Amino acid sequence: MKQIITKSLQDILSKDVILFVLKMGLISLAVTSLLTWNLWDTFNTLISSYLSWIPWEWLQTSGASVATFSLAYMLFIIIVSLLTSLYSEKLLISLAKKRYPDVPVVGSANITTSILLTLKASIIFLLLFMITLPLLFIPMFGQVLVLYLWSILLKEPTIYDVGALFINDKKVLKEKKKKTRILAMIAALFNYVPLVNIFAPVFAQILFLHHILGKEK
Repeated sequence: MKQIITKSLQDILSKDVILFVLKMGLISLAVTSLLTWNLWDTFNTLISSYLSWIPWEWLQTSGASVATFSLAYMLFIIIVSLLTSLYSEKLLISLAKKRYPDVPVVGSANITTSILLTLKASIIFLLLFMITLPLLFIPMFGQVLVLYLWSILLKEPTIYDVGALFINDKKVLKEKKKKTRILAMIAALFNYVPLVNIFAPVFAQILFLHHILGKEK
């Protein structure tokens, strides 16, 4: 695990990765800004209605504003994850060739499947976010819970995108998948820091890349 994290941190500081992340981040910011500008009042009304059953008045008022901002922030994270999933293939292959020159590229991720997996993860994430929303205000527990929720966005789409490039055997991919929750949560830590959060999806892919391909050759 330590070796995987060390290699991934080295890779994420490379010029190619930084330029890719900045590009995805700017596009995501533009899309998110456009959506939230038009839907902010709708989001706030829906969340206020949802929180109306909670007996604490402070949570119904200030909590609604915080939750609306959080929802917009989550939307940004989802869009960054989707764009990274769609456009990172060349970057991953380039990183793999530098670290693992003897490992062949055996396939390619299907765009439709990538989109569907990302949308599925996003829907599950948003549903769980809304269901557990009151719990997110509990100190410490709420932070751990949201970290787990963020990992849902990363785990399934990332294992597919990376695995499709280097693994043909479904049994091998299934075995590799078992140990990826912690890696997804490690990558999701980036989401706690605005601006830095644009690195979370690609960092997850790089972590999974080193996890899948094993020891450097």
